[in-house]
Amino acid sequence: MKKYGKLLNITIALITFIVPIALIIYFAKDLKSVEKYIPTTGIAGPLFSILLMGILSATPIPTDPIVILNGAIFGPFVGILVSWMGNNLAAIIEYFIGRSISTVADFEKQKKKLPFGLNKFPADSPWFLIFGRFIPQFGGKLVSITGGVYHVKFGKYLWTAMVSNLAGSILLAYGGHSLLKLLP
Repeated sequence: MKKYGKLLNITIALITFIVPIALIIYFAKDLKSVEKYIPTTGIAGPLFSILLMGILSATPIPTDPIVILNGAIFGPFVGILVSWMGNNLAAIIEYFIGRSISTVADFEKQKKKLPFGLNKFPADSPWFLIFGRFIPQFGGKLVSITGGVYHVKFGKYLWTAMVSNLAGSILLAYGGHSLLKLLP
């Protein structure tokens, strides 16, 4: 039974990485048309943007440009709301990717051998979980995957992710809306 669980976790991890990468490769051929497509779809546009942010969460590609684009396309309030929901979805997916990595790598056993005191790393610290996300481009992914690998309690992880994602969405989406106003 234990072997079946490991096989299932490996399969989930592979699907989680392969499907988004295939979609990114497919859409990267014509990324400009995707950017033009979002605002023409009505209510499906925000849903598509949220889904795209969730898909990108399983790749090394950051979602910050999409947050800026959401502010420019949907305006400040809806752009912030859409970006916040998309980043929360991405954070949840990244957390469970981290949990899968931890299970596949048997991290609890490996943690004892980590150098530089990383076995005592305070991954469940609210300071780390909130402010680590403010590192541009990769901070959110790093915090999410680390939280999953270190088995931070999901409730604590989720509220800290929601707080920091709201702050980031306000800054970037409002910035995208303001940039649009500056253009002639």
